[in-house]
Amino acid sequence: MDAVTHCELCGREGVTTTVHHLVPRSRNKHRKIDPGPTANMCWDCHRQIHGLYSNEYLATALNSLPKLRGDPRIAAFVAWVRKQPITKKVRVRRSNDK
Repeated sequence: MDAVTHCELCGREGVTTTVHHLVPRSRNKHRKIDPGPTANMCWDCHRQIHGLYSNEYLATALNSLPKLRGDPRIAAFVAWVRKQPITKKVRVRRSNDK
């Protein structure tokens, strides 16, 4: 469910957020019992994360907010997107490494 609040990754206020499963549901064996840790993220951050990395990589290497923030490609995107107005349509850059 979408909500208007702040993004836990980029920190922008007044954005529409969605729930990002820090361990992607496709990689969580116990998702019906315990959906695992989540974070509220704006669509821009959420789409960029999934555009750069596979669910397998996200589940093993970037499964927490501190790990996401510490990733150089995500950090560069976050630094850039923070400067953008929330009304701007942000284009997702997809990685060939996926």
